[in-house]
Amino acid sequence: MDTALYDRIREAILDVPVGKVSTYGHIAMLVGAPSPRMVGALLAEEGSDLPWHRILRSNGTPTPHLVAEQLQRLRAEGVISVGQRVDLREYLWDPQGGLAD
Repeated sequence: MDTALYDRIREAILDVPVGKVSTYGHIAMLVGAPSPRMVGALLAEEGSDLPWHRILRSNGTPTPHLVAEQLQRLRAEGVISVGQRVDLREYLWDPQGGLAD
């Protein structure tokens, strides 16, 4: 991975504030990554020091293998889910304006 792109992804994830979430796709769009999968790969490989729990799938659901932990961490920050889905209209962090669907 391009080091500059890697750094931009990390910075964007670090910028997501407590009580808000983003999606893999929004982070990719924000930093100019070619694919949301690149964001997921970075988090899977090097994301333990990042607020990984604030990054969701495009439908507002957590990473399948980390559902309980991710939702628990989000709840502790004030992000409430309905079932296993976070309402992106309410909690999506949108630093640029207009990113939310």
